[in-house]
Amino acid sequence: MRLQGKTALITAAGQGIGKASALAMAAEGAQVWATDVNAKLLDGYAGMPNIHTVALDVLDKAAIRKVIADMPALDVLFNCAGFVHAGTVLQATDEEWEFAFNLNVRSQFWTIQAALPRMLANNGGKGSGSIINMASVVSVKGVPNRFIYGASKAAVIGLSKSVAADFVTQGVRCNAVCPGTVDTPSLQERINVYEDPAEARKNFVARQPMGRLAQAHEIAPLVVFLASDESAFITGQSYSIDGGMTI
Repeated sequence: MRLQGKTALITAAGQGIGKASALAMAAEGAQVWATDVNAKLLDGYAGMPNIHTVALDVLDKAAIRKVIADMPALDVLFNCAGFVHAGTVLQATDEEWEFAFNLNVRSQFWTIQAALPRMLANNGGKGSGSIINMASVVSVKGVPNRFIYGASKAAVIGLSKSVAADFVTQGVRCNAVCPGTVDTPSLQERINVYEDPAEARKNFVARQPMGRLAQAHEIAPLVVFLASDESAFITGQSYSIDGGMTI
């Protein structure tokens, strides 16, 4: 088991990529702390081995610090929480911009700031740990009607590289994953807002060169790899897993 003996914290683990990654990490032997702002979404983990659930609002700095302080150990942090805004720069509002940067970027700043002291204390004070941040294909490629989302997710890459550079000699790695369009409950919620949801889904599929949407369980193996010691020589990198969108 590639994650045997490791303890992981995952945000937004109630559904989608977060849940798929929690299940995959647990299957590889990790003790997983699965968190979500919606506690009801965590009920599905009941009775599952290696998975502990905690309600957590990543916009609450004090709550983040408490959850991390209460964990018995911390080897892996997967920042999965985020939100997608639609629209161009001319349609963006200050309120939407602030919310996106708070949830997509500041929450990662807060969780990393709380997690790093735990990770630096690992390995007898020599430090060890893997931080994995959720970025997006729009971090590296311009996509129509994703102005706020693209700006905030591009910031995640800068954040990740900065953390990686600061702690590269102290045993802590930091990388980002950049998925394309993934068929998750949050995507379906966005599709349902359109006047013609069936046509909207076709349009989402059409922008994927592979001709289909990704499934959450197809993203999880990359997260597991970055969490494991197999990626011990990798830090500061952004991994596109996008069905060919950035070819």
